[in-house]
Amino acid sequence: MAEKRDYYTVLGVGRDAAKQELDRAYRKLAIKFHPDSNKNDEDAVEKFKEASEAYEILSDQAKRERYDRYGHAGVDGMAHQSHDVEDIFEAFGDLFGGGMFGDLFGSRGGGGGRRRSRRGADIRCNVTLTLEEAARGVSKDISFRRRIRCVTCEGSGAAPGSQPEPCGTCGGRGQVIQSAGILRVQTACPHCHGTGQQISQPCGDCRGAGLQNEKAELTVEIPAGVDDGMRVRLQNEGEASPDGGPPGDCYCFISVLPHALFKRDGIHLILQLPISYTQAALGAEIEVPTLVGPESLRVDAGTQNGDVFTLRGKGIMDPRGGRAGDLLIQVMIEVPKKLSGEQEKLLRELAQLEHESVLPHRKSFLDKLRTFFDPDAQPQES
Repeated sequence: MAEKRDYYTVLGVGRDAAKQELDRAYRKLAIKFHPDSNKNDEDAVEKFKEASEAYEILSDQAKRERYDRYGHAGVDGMAHQSHDVEDIFEAFGDLFGGGMFGDLFGSRGGGGGRRRSRRGADIRCNVTLTLEEAARGVSKDISFRRRIRCVTCEGSGAAPGSQPEPCGTCGGRGQVIQSAGILRVQTACPHCHGTGQQISQPCGDCRGAGLQNEKAELTVEIPAGVDDGMRVRLQNEGEASPDGGPPGDCYCFISVLPHALFKRDGIHLILQLPISYTQAALGAEIEVPTLVGPESLRVDAGTQNGDVFTLRGKGIMDPRGGRAGDLLIQVMIEVPKKLSGEQEKLLRELAQLEHESVLPHRKSFLDKLRTFFDPDAQPQES
């Protein structure tokens, strides 16, 4: 699936564009790619849908702020998932139905037609995990606040015993026609905000909103392998729709705490392991920690500082499927700050042996050093 383009790029406006500039840019693109002007052109239809989605997000101040902060991830599910052009005409009745586009290309509905029920808003909650929890998966109890359908008025917003009445400004249609020069544009009624109804006796519990706040407490299953910044979607656990549509979703954004021993690199783990110089020189069998318990690691004789050993499959499970990553162990040779008398004695004996029988690579370095200070000096024979 192709990656979504930036909404500002789609409309051809800057990130500081005002609402009027968005309107002009969208109308221009809608006229250019309107299906009635591009018969049998699927590319034009897709561009028409793309522009409609971009305009829907950027023309709504709350959605635009989420998009500016989080990008497409912050507004997934907030745009109408229109599969055909008819859906777009219903979703954007203020621009298409009976207005400018109705005059140009013929009415496709809107006006007094049925209004599409709006989907409830998506909400966000944060979930903090340890590295062990992220690696193996875990059930987490979460709590957050959301708006649900008012129990007292059953979401109507009207006090019990009363009913919402048709809006006097738009006659119950939810839309009004506004003229701008030679153009006529149908927009949401400013009095009822597109609902087509007005409430003379608002519900005392929700104050006419039809929604009331609640504290939700849920258990979310976090899959194995999630990483910092990923999210888990809880379908239909967002806010209720204000007019009987489906509820929104809840998105759990994952934060993974730093670990005392391991660093994470995708599905791999990195461990810096201190070893002694005798273990590095002579080789050793060492017990090393992993997320599932200790494992044996063979350190070869002659190991150098910074060498990396790999334990296959001891990393993090790939959340998209497939095998687990690896544990990469980088050894760091430690030099003791204090020595016992016996240790110092043995090391001095080792130093005397090295002075009499220098290893080849060290002798080469000493020869180069001698030549550096005395260009006429000849390398010593072994």
